[in-house]
Formats: sequence, C-alpha cells, structure tokens
Amino acid sequence: MYDVIVIGGGHAGIEAALAAYRMGCNTLLITGKIESIGELSCNPAIGGIGKSQLVFEIDSLGGVQGWVTDRCGIHFKMLNRSKGPAVWSLRAQVDRNTYKKIMREILTKSGLQIIEELAEDIITDHGQIVGVRTQKNEYHAKAIILTTGTFLSGIIHIGSNSFPAGRYGELPAYKLSTSLEKLGFKLGRLKTGTSARVKKISVDTAEMEIQTPDEIPHNFSHQTKEFNPPREPCYLTHTTEETHKIIHKNLHKSPWIKGNIKATGVRYCPSIEDKLVKFPEKMSHHVFVEPDGLDSDILYLGGVSTSLPEEVQLEFLHTIPGLERTEIVQPGYAIEYDFVLPTQLYATLETKHVKNLFLAGQINGTSGYEEAAAQGIMAGINSVLSLKNKEPFILSRSSAYIGVLIDDIVTKGTEEPYRMFTSRVEHRLTLRQDNADERLMKYGRKFGLIREDSYKKVEKIRDEVQNVIKKLKKTYLGEKDISKFKNIEPGISLFTLLKRPDIDLNVINQFIEDIPDKIVEKVQILAKYDGYIQKEEEIIKHFLELEEKKIPKDFDYRMIESISNETKDKLSSIRPLTLGQASRIPGIRPNDIILLSIWLKKAVGNVTF
Repeated sequence: MYDVIVIGGGHAGIEAALAAYRMGCNTLLITGKIESIGELSCNPAIGGIGKSQLVFEIDSLGGVQGWVTDRCGIHFKMLNRSKGPAVWSLRAQVDRNTYKKIMREILTKSGLQIIEELAEDIITDHGQIVGVRTQKNEYHAKAIILTTGTFLSGIIHIGSNSFPAGRYGELPAYKLSTSLEKLGFKLGRLKTGTSARVKKISVDTAEMEIQTPDEIPHNFSHQTKEFNPPREPCYLTHTTEETHKIIHKNLHKSPWIKGNIKATGVRYCPSIEDKLVKFPEKMSHHVFVEPDGLDSDILYLGGVSTSLPEEVQLEFLHTIPGLERTEIVQPGYAIEYDFVLPTQLYATLETKHVKNLFLAGQINGTSGYEEAAAQGIMAGINSVLSLKNKEPFILSRSSAYIGVLIDDIVTKGTEEPYRMFTSRVEHRLTLRQDNADERLMKYGRKFGLIREDSYKKVEKIRDEVQNVIKKLKKTYLGEKDISKFKNIEPGISLFTLLKRPDIDLNVINQFIEDIPDKIVEKVQILAKYDGYIQKEEEIIKHFLELEEKKIPKDFDYRMIESISNETKDKLSSIRPLTLGQASRIPGIRPNDIILLSIWLKKAVGNVTF
C-alpha cells in the first residue's frame, strides 16, 4: 500500500511525485517509459511571457523545474525589458537531452519508487480512491495523482497517416479514458501540435537574423549558486510567398482542414495551416530556429507547427531562407487527446467525483510545461495534506499566477488548451517574477520543501530592501543638492526623486553609501511603482473579503428560493469554495452573490457583508 501514486512522468508528474515524497509520503511514480521522464515534447525551452512567473513560483514552493533549467540552459533572455517589471519574463533555451537526464537523476536518487508500466484502470470503492491497475499489476494507494499529458486516447496525425500515440514513438493510454468515463467524469477532446526537427548541418544560419542571449543572464532558481551558462545563439527567419503557395496548394491534405481532427486546437500557438487560413493578409510568418542542445545535431523550428504530410513539410521548408537544403529528422505532427473537463475539480485539484483522486497538467485542459509543473506541485502538496487531514493549500488570484491558473480552469473551465498570459492576471504588478520568493517561500518552508537557510536568505534580502527604502525616505535634498537636477524643489526625499523615470540608484548613490547590487533592482521597482502598488493592494484587500467567506462543500443551493434554477445548477456543478470563486463563475450575477451570502449566513452563520 502506497500513500501516493503518481501516474505520468512529465512535468506535472515530476513535481507532484517529488513534493509528495519529500513531504513524508510513501510515493510511487508509474510511467510508460522511464527514459522519457522530463521529455520536452515540443520546443526545448522553459519560461517566457506569463510562464516564467510560474517557474519562479514553482521554485519558491520547492519545485525543481527552474533549478534544472539553470543547470542545462544554453540561452537565457529577459523578455519585455522595454515594458514595466510586471511583465518582465525570463526565457531559457535548454539542452533537451541534458534536461531529461538531470530530471531522471533527481527522481531516481530521491528515494521514491519508479516503475515502467502503462496504467489502465482507476480502482475506487464507494467514491474513495483505492488504487490503479496497470497492464501487469495492481497497486493500492490512499491517493492518486493523474498527470497523463497528451496520452489519454492520443492520436497523432501526419497528413493522411494517423496512428495511436501519446507522443511520437510512445503508446497512448486508451483504457484509462474508459475508466474515467465509467467513474462518471465528462471528457473533452483537445489538439496540439509540434514543428519539424531538422539536421543542424543542413541549415544555413548565415541567411538568418541572429538572436543573442543576454550578456549578463538572470537565472530561475534560488538553489542555483554559481551561474555562468553557455551563450548559444538562436536564429530567426520567415516564411515566404512561395511557402504560402505550397501550403495553400496542399491544404486538402491537412487532417485539420479535411475534418479528420475534431478536437479544439491551441488558439495562441496555431499550426502554419491555421495561420494561413485565419490570417490570409499576412505575407510572412516568423520561424524560430532553436538549438536542441550543445552537442546536438538537431534544430527545432518554432512557428511552423503542422500536420501536413512529411513530403509537403520538406517542400515548404525549402522555400524559407536558410532552410533551402534542410533535412527533416522528425516531422511535425498534430496530436489529439482526451482531457477531463476541469470544472469537475476543486481548487485543490482533487476531483469532486472521487475522494483523493487528483489531476494535474494537460489532463485538465492546459498547455505548456510550466502550467503542468505548477499544477503538479500543487496536487502533490494537497494530496499529502488531504491524507494528513490538514487544511488544503489554495493560492488565491491575488497571491500567485498559480492561483489564477487553477482558479480559471476549475471555475470557468476551458474549451481550448489553456495557456498562461500576463493579461490573465489582474494583480500582475504585485505578482512579479522578482518577488515570487517573498510571496510563496513561506509556504514551501511550511511544507518542508524549502530549506531553512534559503528562507532566511530571502528574509534578509527583504529586510535590506526595506532598510534602504527607509533611508531613501528620510534623506532630503537641500539647495546645493538640487542644482544637479532639473525642475526639482528643495526638500524632496531621495525616495520621491527615485520615482522619476530618468533617475536610478546609480544617481542616488552620490548621496548615500553604495547599495548592494542584489537589492538594487528590487528597490527601484518598489520606488518607481510605489503609487500603483499601493492602489493595487487596496483592490486586493477588497478582493480578499470575498475570498475569505467560505462555502461548505456540501451546501445545498436548491434551498435558495430567490435565484434561478440555472444559477442553482451552475453553483451545484462548480461547487465554489468561497464567495469570491462563486462570483467568477460565468453567468453568475452580483445579485446572486448577495442572495447566496444571505442564505449562507442563515445556514452556517459565519458569512457577513
């Protein structure tokens, strides 16, 4: 008997298994192929806009995605530098094989048990998880975390060639879909895709625009001590008029156009066929040429995901500058797969149908390595807390990108692969990647996933930042000092001066002693956005008032006489845990929330406005 069984060795499964094991549970990881643990199924990159924030948050909770990225990254770049710090986003190209190797080593050396089998059936008893059947054995557990990625009834499409697969070269999990349906879960169907991988020697990068990494790179993890990564370039080229002619001529060979793929695709990462149909006015599209690793002879072609036949892929690639003689190592393909409609989950990622069954990653309708890993660590933590009869761990929308991600999918559901963007986050000014440790490391420490010395280091930096800010606020400029600046009145504090866009701490260092480099950026952000942050904190305070008003899981919405049957059905289906979550259910009106609060006060006596 295991405490926790995790099914799937992808990004969600890795974080879930490690969290459960490190929190003291006897943990088993079941994966179809041990060699594929930590596989980067699409492009070899971690982070990016809206995603780096998730990686920093995972790291602050004690996850490993950021740490492994720091160890095998070959190209680090801070995106959105021309904009405000709320949307700065770190992105790293990684060595694909090294990433897998390190992840596999971390898991195998951790002490948790790993077996290579294919899960087929979830075993329950009176709505409670019991275990799982594989092709060979039966394993019992008190909690199970499903992290199946694209493997649930997965089918790959390359032109007219379609075949069962969870990933290129790996078998899908058909029987597991049937098992979930028998348990009463509603499943949907989604589609994603990948671009061709080509021989490096067959590509002429001299014809392409070089994309250089940052000269002074930032890293993701607090665990990283020394950081001096390789600085491999990436390249940018583009499709041409001839490219588009070939694709248009062969659209009838695309399984998406022919209607062979019924599933919904990724709106924000469409296939090249999709782009040409939806944006016919665009004369060219970017093609990102990304190295697969330091010693790899493969390049990944981002931006030209496709399900066209391999010979057509080769034909249109040959019309792209720098790819005229390219050779395909692995063709691009589309993959469709089952997912569980995520409104059937609580915010803990536990299912409403089966106690102590948790779902994380693409099985919940999300897309991306970072979104999967974020759900994985949350499911791992909550599975352990459930077994120990402790309060669940739920991050609010105002406390983390992870909170927004989970709240979005369990409250609103999704009809397409969900991808995280900064625009989804209402309080992004206070939920920056640079302060993830200050926001979340206390929880990682509480659960035993963060070392005490790491937490103390964050506390020390936070105190140093506040001390510098206090000093800036108490230091005022006199008549002699203001002569160095334009349009400045005497008596202004250094803190107020720092709010000006043309002033930074290098200027202010002439008035006070040097400020340590490690806290310069934090001080400048807090000073320049001081007014906005204060307003944001007031909004969050009001938001939290609704979030603090709890709703019992078994509350009977049918007793509320003054709301419509449609509203009762929505509330009964989603089963929100707070009034705040209830207010975000599509179709729920402000008056419904007021009436709900009145009835809650009658029923449980602890809800007030």
